[in-house]
Amino acid sequence: MCGIIGKIGVGNVVPDLINGLKQLEYRGYDSSGIAIINNGEILRERAVGRIKELEKEINKTNPEGVVGIGHTRWATHGAPSERNAHPHLSSNGKFALVHNGIIENADEIKNQVLSQDVVFFSDTDSEAAVQLIEMNYKGDVIEAVSSACKEIKGSYAFGILCTDFPHMIFAAAKGSPLVVAEGEKGNYITSDLCAVNDEISCIYRLKDGEICSVQKGKIDFFDSEGQLLAKKSEKSELDKQDVTKGDYEHFMIKEIMQQSEAVEKTVDSFVIKNKIQFSDVCFQEDFLKKQLKNIVIVACGSAYHAGLAGKSIIEALCKIPCNVDIASEFRYSEAFISKESLAIFISQSGETADTLAALRLAKSRGAKTLSIVNVKGSAIAEESENVIYTKAGREIAVATTKAYSAQLAALYALGIFIAKKIGKMTASQEKFYVEEMKKLPEKISQTLEKTNEDVKKLAKEIYRSPDVFFIGRLSDYATAAEGSLKMKEISYINSQVYAAGELKHGTISLVNDGTPVIAVAAQKDIFTKTLSNMAEVAARGANVVVITDEKTKNRVTDGYRIISVSDTVKEFKGSLLVLPLQLLSYYTAKLRGCDIDKPKNLAKSVTVE
Repeated sequence: MCGIIGKIGVGNVVPDLINGLKQLEYRGYDSSGIAIINNGEILRERAVGRIKELEKEINKTNPEGVVGIGHTRWATHGAPSERNAHPHLSSNGKFALVHNGIIENADEIKNQVLSQDVVFFSDTDSEAAVQLIEMNYKGDVIEAVSSACKEIKGSYAFGILCTDFPHMIFAAAKGSPLVVAEGEKGNYITSDLCAVNDEISCIYRLKDGEICSVQKGKIDFFDSEGQLLAKKSEKSELDKQDVTKGDYEHFMIKEIMQQSEAVEKTVDSFVIKNKIQFSDVCFQEDFLKKQLKNIVIVACGSAYHAGLAGKSIIEALCKIPCNVDIASEFRYSEAFISKESLAIFISQSGETADTLAALRLAKSRGAKTLSIVNVKGSAIAEESENVIYTKAGREIAVATTKAYSAQLAALYALGIFIAKKIGKMTASQEKFYVEEMKKLPEKISQTLEKTNEDVKKLAKEIYRSPDVFFIGRLSDYATAAEGSLKMKEISYINSQVYAAGELKHGTISLVNDGTPVIAVAAQKDIFTKTLSNMAEVAARGANVVVITDEKTKNRVTDGYRIISVSDTVKEFKGSLLVLPLQLLSYYTAKLRGCDIDKPKNLAKSVTVE
C-alpha cells in the first residue's frame, strides 16, 4: 500500500529520495517522510499530504547525507498525521525504519514482547518493528532484524538505517514487494523501480524472509536465519516512458490511449502461428481432459470485473462451470474447491493481499492454480503453479484501464486454450478466434477515436448529477460494473451498477427525472430484454444512454442516445464496450475538478486486508 525508497550513493541523496517518492505517490499519499544519516545522527523530516508538503519542510532545513530512506503512506493503523508518518525512530534514536505492509500482532508485540520502558510516539503498527529491532540489537543489525522478523506476523517490506553503520541500508521483506537495484549513481531499495531516477545495471527481488545490507559498491543477501545467501540478478524491464505523462494532461488518459498497444503486446506474447501457447502454463493433459470439474476465478476490484467477463467466455467455449469470487470473501468462505478445480487469480500488481491469501487457501485444498498478473517476480506470480503475464507496462493512474484490457485478453486466450485442450474447439475454430483477437488492438484504437467526442458531450451533461446508474445483462453486466467503478473511483459521483432485469425488484425506485442511466446492450440474443429494461427506466424519467456496437445499434428504438463501438465477435465485445465508459469517467471527473490520477482514499496496490 505504501511506497519505499532508499539510496546509498555519492553526494546528497535527498533530491533522489524526493524524486523517488513523487513516482511512488500512486501507492499512497496521506503523508510522507525521509530520514538520512548525517555526522552519526539520524535526521528526519515528515509532513502530512502530498510530497510537495514534505518538500516545503525540507527546504527549511536543507538536510544532507549520502545514505537515506523515504516513505509515502496510505494510512492503515493510525490516522494520517505527522506523528504517524514514516520513517519511525527507535527509542534511543539508533534506528530509523520505513514499512510497507501490515503487522498483525503489533499490539501483542507492544504489550508482551517489548519492555514496559519503551515509549511509543505513534499509533502505527510499524513502530513496533523498529522498537523490536532495537531490543534485539547487540551490534549485528542482520541478527537483530532476523530475530525481530521471527516475532512479526503479517506482511512487511522494511528499509532500515542504523547510526552504527552510517554508510549502509538494511532491508527485509515478506509478502510485500522490495527490489534492490544497482545504479550508476549508487545502490537502491524500492517498492517499485519507477522510483529510481538512474541507469540500472541489474536488480534483485527479495523473497519472503530474505534480508539484505546495501552499501555503495556491495550488496549482501541473507536468509531468514541471517546466513549469507547467493542470489542471481535480473535485468530491469523498466520503460522510462511509462512513468512520464508525455503530452497528456493525466496518466489516466495516457493509459486509456495506450490500450491498443497493451493488448497487442499481451496477445503477441502467447499467440504463435495462430495458436495459443503460454510459456509459463503447464497442465498435464489428463488434468484438463479427465479431472477438471470446475473453475473458480478470484480477484478484487477491476480484476474481479475482468473475471466476470472471463466467466462468460470460459463457460461459453469450454462448457465447464465457472464461478467468480471476491478474494476477501473467498478466503473466509467454505471455498468448495478440490484437486478437480482450477483456481485463477487476477491481480495487476501481483501484491493484492486478499488475492494472495486466497491463492494460498486454494493451494492448501489441492486445487491447480494459475495467476494473471502484470508484474514479474510479484508474490502472487511466485506462488502460483502457472502464470500468464500481461504486457500492459507500468500503470501509474490509480484507476486501472490498460491493465484491465490486458487481463481481458489473457482471459479470452485462456478460454480458447482450455477449450482446445479438452476437445470443445477445433483447430479451425481456434484459428478464427485467434485472428479476431489479433484484430482487437486496431479496433480499440478505432473505438477510442470514434467515441471520444460523443463521450465528451455526454460528460458535460451528467457531471453535475448526484447519481449515475449502469445496467447490463450477462457479459454486458461485467462491462457495466467496470464502468460504474471507474465513475465512482475518480469522479466521486454515487455510481451504481445493476443487472438490468433486477431494476424492477426494488432499485427502480431510485430513478428520478433526469437520472443518467448508462445501458450496456450488445448481446444479440438478449437485446430485446435489455431494451425492455431501458423502457422501464425511461418511463420514470431517466436519461438513457445506450452503449452498443455497430451491428446492434439499428435495433435501438425510442430515440435513445447511442454511443457505438466497433464490431467484433460476441465473446470479445467487452474489450470495446468498456472504452467509452473509461472515457466518460475521465471527462466527468475532469469537469468536476477531481484529482484524477490520485483519487482520495485510494492507492494503486492494496497490500492490506
